[in-house]
Amino acid sequence: MIQLQPLYMFIDLAGTFAFAVSGAVAARQKGLDIFGILVIAFTVACGGGIIRDVCIGAIPPAGLSDWRYLVVAIAAAVITMSLQPVVKKLNRPVLLFDALGLALFAVSGARKTLIFGHNNEVALLLGMITAVGGGILRDILLNNVPVVLQKEIYASAALAGAGVVVVGNYFKWPGDWAFLAGFLLCFALRMLALHFEWKLPVFREDK
Repeated sequence: MIQLQPLYMFIDLAGTFAFAVSGAVAARQKGLDIFGILVIAFTVACGGGIIRDVCIGAIPPAGLSDWRYLVVAIAAAVITMSLQPVVKKLNRPVLLFDALGLALFAVSGARKTLIFGHNNEVALLLGMITAVGGGILRDILLNNVPVVLQKEIYASAALAGAGVVVVGNYFKWPGDWAFLAGFLLCFALRMLALHFEWKLPVFREDK
């Protein structure tokens, strides 16, 4: 996997940028000030990874100790605040990088949890939380029902990707294959859901 590390880092930072943009857009729509937008952008970009690292004992969390995540989150927030036409043009690329980031965060979160010696159940849950935790924190801070708890095929795609890593670990698959298979499954599910507008069923009270 060494030769693929630069690609994974690029996707990781691109996903961080996309998540930060989504947070900054939501914060701006709520009328938050500059500091509030920066906080929400960073929370979305790094919140899930910070939760994972705290849970598995990886202290200090990578989202706090690696300056690149902070710089990327701030850059995304500044672009969102000052260059609205650019943000609109970035809509489709942001969706793409969001899906890439979701997939990479899910599988890398599960893999890091396993590396730290935790069991498969913990790896499955923390893989998903790594991918969607920041978005949940964003919605809670902005007083919204978290999008991932409604009908989007988002958290379920992350869960599927993390699940492949867990299954691969259980059956002793080569690490690269399990990682790549989980990444591709999560990314494909998310992109297909966006293209075909797939939704999970919603149950409503009968009137």
